[in-house]
Amino acid sequence: MDTTLRDGEQTQGVSFTPAEKVSIAKALLQSLRVDRIEVASARVSQGEKEAVKSINDWAKHEGFDGRIEVLGFVDHTKSVDWILETGGKVINLLTKGSEKHCREQLGKTLDQHTNDILQTIRYALEKGLKVNVYLEDWSNGYHDKPAYVYELVDNLRHAGIDHFMLPDTLGVLSPEEVFTSLSDMCSRYPELQFDFHPHNDYGLATANVMAAVRAGVNSIHCTINCLGERAGNASLAEVAVVLRDKMHLQLAIDESHIVAISNMVETFSGKRVAANAPIIGADVFTQTAGIHADGDQKGGLYKT
Repeated sequence: MDTTLRDGEQTQGVSFTPAEKVSIAKALLQSLRVDRIEVASARVSQGEKEAVKSINDWAKHEGFDGRIEVLGFVDHTKSVDWILETGGKVINLLTKGSEKHCREQLGKTLDQHTNDILQTIRYALEKGLKVNVYLEDWSNGYHDKPAYVYELVDNLRHAGIDHFMLPDTLGVLSPEEVFTSLSDMCSRYPELQFDFHPHNDYGLATANVMAAVRAGVNSIHCTINCLGERAGNASLAEVAVVLRDKMHLQLAIDESHIVAISNMVETFSGKRVAANAPIIGADVFTQTAGIHADGDQKGGLYKT
């Protein structure tokens, strides 16, 4: 799932216009052929609402409408109604995946939070939305008190949720920790579909994606050009190429469009892509050291 238009737009200083959001959405689904896109947070602004409606109108016409997702909140009817008014079909419900967030931010017990979540889910399902659930701060929640995470998932596992989305919200995990924790989640709940939502604070997002895939998750969240909160999310370009080349997975992604879409997002976001950025940087296929350049000229010895 690409979340450039939601988490990516939370990058400091980035704000896409409605027309830019529509152009990016079209490129992601039609050209790059990603499976799903998350395009906004509900109830942010009227401009955001109009942008999401435009994306949904186009997606419905092109047969992509079930692949447009919007982050929503545990607010009973408000986020659900906002999404319905845009023509949306999927809500990604933001719940608290750590006891600390539940207690300190919401001031609630897990039972109280669960009741609120279930109330919102029931309403969403009654209105015909598909429901996915984020367990915000899951990585810290699992580390600090796994029993809280287990109880939350146990409370929700039969509620009609499609994807349980597990974020490393603060980008604190190592690949070993990702593999251990996600292997546990996948083996404990084999009937559930888990997404992994990485952040790149230690520069480990792509390595963590590889660990998550080995652990058995169903979906990975990425952004174009590694946009996102703080150090960003996982780079879609890196993830697509690494999963193909190093893990031998067959993806729907059409890699021939990666650079063009990277350039589009670079222009719209105002965030320059480093010339040495893996896969998409302008200089990554150029050799300047004498021995490397000579080897390339004679036999492509240093090309990847």
